[in-house]
Amino acid sequence: MYVTELFSPTPTGYSTEKDDNTVLKLSDLRKSRLSLEQLNRLRIMNDVRKLEHEQKLKTVATQYKPPVEAPVM
Repeated sequence: MYVTELFSPTPTGYSTEKDDNTVLKLSDLRKSRLSLEQLNRLRIMNDVRKLEHEQKLKTVATQYKPPVEAPVM
């Protein structure tokens, strides 16, 4: 968890409070099927992560690009 996550609201596409966080038991051996709502939310989360990663790469590229050399006269 990042410090900024404490002060800013959760962006759309991430998990919410209504998510089911139940713990599976040993007797739950069958795989549960994902609903279309869950699949759609996973797709949105993946899109958000991909966009954030691309933005992070852009900022890192601008931070570490070599300085522009002054023209020699």
